[in-house]
Amino acid sequence: MLRGLAGHSGLTRYGARLALAGAAGLLLAACGSSDNNTSSGNTNPNTKPANIGTVTIKTYDGNTDDLLTAGLGKDGLGSATAPLPLNPAAPTAAELRRYAIYTNYRALVDTTAGGGYGSLYGPNVDAQGSITTGQGKVAGREYLAFSDDGSGQQNVTMLVQIPDSFNVAKPCLITATSSGSRGVYGAISTGEWALKRGCAVAYTDKGTGAAPHDLDTDTVALIDGTRTSRAAAGANAQFAAPFPNTSLAAFNALAPHRLAFKHAHSQRNPEKDWGTFTLQAASFAIWAINDRFGNVATDGTRQRSLGPDKVVVIASSVSNGGGAAIAAAEQDTQGLIDGVAVAEPNLNLPSNTGVTVTRGGVPVSLSGRPLYDYTTTANLLQLCTSQATALVNAPGVALYALPTVGLAQPALNRCQSLANAGLVTGPDAASQAASALQALHAFGWEAESDALHPSLALFEVANAVSVTFANALARAGVADRLCGLSFAATGTAVLTPAAIAPATLNVLYATGNGVPPAAGVQLINDNNPGGPLRDIYSQSPSNNVADANLDGARCLRGLLTGTGAQAQALQAGLAQTLRSGNLHGKPAVIVHGRSDALLPVNHTSRPYLGYNRLQEGSASKLSYMEVTNGQHFDSFIGAVAGYDNRFIPLHVYLNRALDAVYDNLANGRALPPSQVVRTVARGGTASPAPTILPTNLPPFAATPADADRITVNGSTVEVPN
Repeated sequence: MLRGLAGHSGLTRYGARLALAGAAGLLLAACGSSDNNTSSGNTNPNTKPANIGTVTIKTYDGNTDDLLTAGLGKDGLGSATAPLPLNPAAPTAAELRRYAIYTNYRALVDTTAGGGYGSLYGPNVDAQGSITTGQGKVAGREYLAFSDDGSGQQNVTMLVQIPDSFNVAKPCLITATSSGSRGVYGAISTGEWALKRGCAVAYTDKGTGAAPHDLDTDTVALIDGTRTSRAAAGANAQFAAPFPNTSLAAFNALAPHRLAFKHAHSQRNPEKDWGTFTLQAASFAIWAINDRFGNVATDGTRQRSLGPDKVVVIASSVSNGGGAAIAAAEQDTQGLIDGVAVAEPNLNLPSNTGVTVTRGGVPVSLSGRPLYDYTTTANLLQLCTSQATALVNAPGVALYALPTVGLAQPALNRCQSLANAGLVTGPDAASQAASALQALHAFGWEAESDALHPSLALFEVANAVSVTFANALARAGVADRLCGLSFAATGTAVLTPAAIAPATLNVLYATGNGVPPAAGVQLINDNNPGGPLRDIYSQSPSNNVADANLDGARCLRGLLTGTGAQAQALQAGLAQTLRSGNLHGKPAVIVHGRSDALLPVNHTSRPYLGYNRLQEGSASKLSYMEVTNGQHFDSFIGAVAGYDNRFIPLHVYLNRALDAVYDNLANGRALPPSQVVRTVARGGTASPAPTILPTNLPPFAATPADADRITVNGSTVEVPN
């Protein structure tokens, strides 16, 4: 009968998979409760993947603690009052977990009511989009372990959440690889979609993470974020910086108070394995699902009753996590992943794809460049754009002149130093800033991103990403201080490296983003003429001008084309991170904000759509949704004045992408075709802007108007204005 269902024309193969799983669920139900299912023999044991180490399993009751909100509920996650440990200098593992979930959730979504939290999305909004009176807590189990390659040095964190509402009759799983360089809870807001629907979630930090190795005290974090000495941690450290060419003591004498971060300093180029780590997380989750629900043989051995052939698996996440999901789908040759739904993915494409991108019938100025290329360009130019007359009312510009910020003069100096170097033109700051803005346009940024450049420079976003990825791609160690840059805390009265406070260090697992500057850790210019100084306030050694270290930015940029050993290492590392474009016919939806200034659409999702079509032809099932008024950082909407009346929450469209892919897999409903989704900004006075309404966020169109349809014609991606 099941073979007949699988072959029935009215069922997709995924519908047949659900039918098979449903039959398995009936068998499980017939045998009694899921923890006591018995089968006659140990014929298909549930064997833990070889790469997974010791597994810790914890149960959460959905009241005092839970999977989604760590017991805080919708109101607690939305509160500006963080759940600080009772003793920040010695937090417990449970306190760190709660703090990490709070921080990471708020880092990825806007938690203000006016922005849609609690009405359009959030723990209290159910799977059907209805607003409930509850707090959205989810009872269930967590499985936590390291994945290692046998060296004891990789230790990629894997976490599986299985809600008590998991439906063995319709088993489903999504991957939620961490966004940015965050730790294992770094895509908790993506996991929310699954937990509400009774699906399991496979998380991984993908070889990054927020907890550093403090070189002063030689302490490291364990898997749960608690800290101990490197010697005591041994092979159980999340990350311990290697020192192959010097000793820790010698380095500390030369450069005291420095911190090493896993993404930047592991010397493993983790990005090349983000797809592999995502697949490993999914495999670990399949094992955990069977550990929870699999039949039990008469000898007590848990069986693999729900294999990948019975569980619908969707690879998902945002930003770097979204890129990892696509990498996993490309690398999946075993049929583990069924579909893909991602937002604003980081996608590095080969230089020879042959894809052309047009907008409104006109070829865009530049497209398909890798992240390191365009980010190091932004790192040169964005600070100067803050002085452009056209951007005088852009978010963040007014903050430059505040005494507590003090960036007006460094921005002016950066413009002049760029002009002196021939990188921009103009006799004064306003014209130089306009030239910098035009240079960004020429490099592929859309005009819709203009208002974002000053605030991203204020928060040193491009600088942080450039430094971290330079180190990672080049496999540079912390002792190399690539381009004279390092990470350290700074003193309260001065901007020089200082010992990090224990109360700050011991919660960095929860508060950090893995890409300093953040959470009390700053980027340091070790080549500052007067001695090491916080980079954005420092001088370039070539001119002794406080231009936010243009020399360092030019050094990072130069590694892309240079011929030295470090440059060649970076270029080789970058080549290991390129996407293939082949999703093997998996149904997929990518959503991306047209205004994204961190991962511009012309270098990521637009050309990937064309590259995928070239690789798969008519077998491609990829739909691309370009969302107007969408940008990269939803959390900035409620936190930075001027974002709320300009930009909409892209998170809503990730949820809709997941809905669409799941509906396609489970019910055979066609994916919406590629299109521009024309949202309506809230407008009005900023901070607070008028409350967002459902009418601000139109749904995907099943049949988009011709003026909204994105098409691929041969090797050309055609995007309407």
